[in-house]
Amino acid sequence: MSRKILINEADPEERRIAVVENGLLQEIHIDNPSREVHLGNVYKGKVVNIEPSIGAAFVDYGGSRNGFLHASDVLPAYADPKVSLEDIVTGRVESARAGYSGEIDEAASLEKKAGGEEGQGEEAKPKGRGRLPINELLKKGQEVVVQITKDGIGAKGSTLTTYISVPGRYLVFMPSLGKCGVSRKIADEKERNRLKKLVHELAKDSGGIGFIVRTAGVNRTKKELQKDLDYLKKLWSLLMKRLRSAQAPAPLYEESDLAIKTMRDIFTPDIQEVVVDSEDAYKRILEFLDKLMPRFRNRIVHYKGGEPIFHHYGVEAEIETLFDNRIELKSGISIVIEQTEALVAIDVNSGKFKTESDLEETAYLTNMEAIPEIVRQIRLRDLGGMLVIDFIDMMEEKHRKAVEKHLRECLKGDRARVKVGKISQFGMLEMTRQRVGPGLKRMLFAQCPTCRGTGMVRSASSQGLAVLRRLRATLRRKNVDGVEVTVHPDVADYLLNQKRGALFDLERETGRFVRIVPEPSFPGEGVHFQALSRKEEAPQGRNGSRENGSSHSSQQGGRSTQKGSQGQKQGSKTSQRSKSKSGGSSQGSGSKQGSKGGSRSGGGASKRGGGKAQGGRRQGTSPEQGG
Repeated sequence: MSRKILINEADPEERRIAVVENGLLQEIHIDNPSREVHLGNVYKGKVVNIEPSIGAAFVDYGGSRNGFLHASDVLPAYADPKVSLEDIVTGRVESARAGYSGEIDEAASLEKKAGGEEGQGEEAKPKGRGRLPINELLKKGQEVVVQITKDGIGAKGSTLTTYISVPGRYLVFMPSLGKCGVSRKIADEKERNRLKKLVHELAKDSGGIGFIVRTAGVNRTKKELQKDLDYLKKLWSLLMKRLRSAQAPAPLYEESDLAIKTMRDIFTPDIQEVVVDSEDAYKRILEFLDKLMPRFRNRIVHYKGGEPIFHHYGVEAEIETLFDNRIELKSGISIVIEQTEALVAIDVNSGKFKTESDLEETAYLTNMEAIPEIVRQIRLRDLGGMLVIDFIDMMEEKHRKAVEKHLRECLKGDRARVKVGKISQFGMLEMTRQRVGPGLKRMLFAQCPTCRGTGMVRSASSQGLAVLRRLRATLRRKNVDGVEVTVHPDVADYLLNQKRGALFDLERETGRFVRIVPEPSFPGEGVHFQALSRKEEAPQGRNGSRENGSSHSSQQGGRSTQKGSQGQKQGSKTSQRSKSKSGGSSQGSGSKQGSKGGSRSGGGASKRGGGKAQGGRRQGTSPEQGG
């Protein structure tokens, strides 16, 4: 099995890491420096608000939004005003280590928070810890040291904890632990006993600060573990130095860049090559390896080819497919993934997949073949939260259990924390996956301003009727002589063609005028109403006649002919004669004659000329959503 890590840092605006296994993309990590990312960082913050109703506090740590700190993530020592912040962070007092019981390796979930193979963002808190009310633990204005366990998504702020951990290559420094141990994910009993002996020897040199051995520490020598411990002690001393001098809010420890995190958390001895296209990143990685893993130095390759690195290894095309909702397999099976605010829906379709077996067997084989690709897509797209998989219905219990077992086996390699349910009677399987970031799609895509993320827009006819209904209400208000309505050209076209008779009737009933103005920059559902006085009813052209907008109509797809031009002139003259007799209260006659010559503006409803709609003065142009 060939495994490679490709590091693309040629563009400083977007850094990308790809893990390729036998030529197939298995993992993709993207870092956008312009996006606010704080996961794993440690800050000195200040409590700005206490909310007993939700058992949480909000902390200003220096981010754009205050962080969310739940009572279960607060060390009990913060409730004692006599204990200094430094003593709490270093775990020098018993209350700063409260709640830990049982085997130290039972705290393996703590390792996840450090970003190891079990995933980032796992809460660093053991089971069975007692909890005090938040208003007894913290006070408004109190200083706290917090770590980001989950970046903010959308309007939500980051999730915080006071159980600090600093990850290394083989160890995780955890001052609140007060003990040293081995991750329970290391299942081999002989290796566990060997590591426990090494941990007991290293604990004498840890300065009383707890740590655990990560799964990456398997088969590592005492010398290698000692190097990692020395590296972590330097980081910790730097953190404490900043803690003593910094004024809240202030950063105390910041996670390494994406390339170094990759070498620390993803690189394993079975990786044959790490190919880097940036000379700066290449040098940083070598410097990191010299400190912790010098024997793997020869596996780092500096890519100097002219072709982009992801194109050279055939990865770029695979990345582009991650933005599609539908995934087609070679066998004909298709998988549809829809991501919403509440959950991720995954649908399995048999498509062109056919077998000689019966319907039950076909459904079973389809589901089994789809599972590896589903798991791969979940990992690549970084889908988190609640996931619902709609498998093809299977009647036999043995088939449902086999599908559930196959899914769990495929998920074993996922570093994120995962919980899998059972297939319901409706063929649905619910599972949860640890969410620590916004996901690939939310990170790289912006919401469509037209459909606002729904993927659909209101039809021109529906929007036109909504405008007409609102016009009926607006024209009956007092102190309104007329209304100018600015809409998308498609909506204007519908109103001035399909509903011009209704507009004429409305003007005749109310004795007021309506002006429809097309605006190409408006979204389909954009509409702006502007009340006008009688003086603004007829915009004057150069020859003093009223402009009825036939020129603009032809630009929007109308029928512009010489006959239409003659009809427009005739309509203008008739309109002037009618206006001189009746005081300008009715323009129906002139408009009708003008419309016979090809003008779209009819029934008394007028439309501005092309020059007016595109570049002329207009009464307010900001779109108002809705109808």
